Amino acid sequence: MKRGYVLHHRAYRESSVIVNLLIDGVGRVDAIVRTGSGKRSIKSILQPFQPLIIQFSAQSEAKNLSLKTITHIEAAAPAIPLTGNSLYSGFYLNELTVRLLTVEHQTEALFLAYHRSVLALAKAFCSSHLRFFEKALLLELGALPSLQYDVEGNAIDAQSFYRLEADCGFIPVLQHAVGVFNHGKSVVPGAMLIALQLENLPAEHLNSAKGLMRFLLAPLLGTKPLLSRQLFIK
Repeated sequence: MKRGYVLHHRAYRESSVIVNLLIDGVGRVDAIVRTGSGKRSIKSILQPFQPLIIQFSAQSEAKNLSLKTITHIEAAAPAIPLTGNSLYSGFYLNELTVRLLTVEHQTEALFLAYHRSVLALAKAFCSSHLRFFEKALLLELGALPSLQYDVEGNAIDAQSFYRLEADCGFIPVLQHAVGVFNHGKSVVPGAMLIALQLENLPAEHLNSAKGLMRFLLAPLLGTKPLLSRQLFIK
């Protein structure tokens, strides 16, 4: 039995669905599950933000099939209640994970980062929870520059400012102004980088952290827009 969350699902044939899952200790798993009908239907638990206990067929596990078969699934706890901006944020985390994490990429740590983010969003909305998950995802994908050291190997200084060079890292600069990210030439405060690394972002650093994460995610996402971002705009 493994713990997991449904990130996305779509109908498959008459009484089955294909689900994209985030599984504890594994990463993303795509699987097929029979939903049943009537009182035995499990459609109500095949929803986002519902903690699940899942068992896959031994055959699909042994053969390492890209589309596994679920033989048992049940709720592990009540669904995590997300509303308003927290709900839109949860959809964003799900869409981001499905878009960027392939079934070939196995990760043991991302489930916990996701679980913590969703629980935090259920308590109160704060965009910092999105930044922390984005950081964890970028780290898993090998796309996160060091938030602790600059390109010269010196510790990031809270009193200094840094420019991000793509595929390189943060370079200390003399300017004391934070700009908008444009081709990786923006300047960010060292204090924000330290706070992001420690996952303790104060309000004054939320915008610069958002700009940094968007810049880092952009080449991975490509030109196809994220549908969940449109929910915030609306």
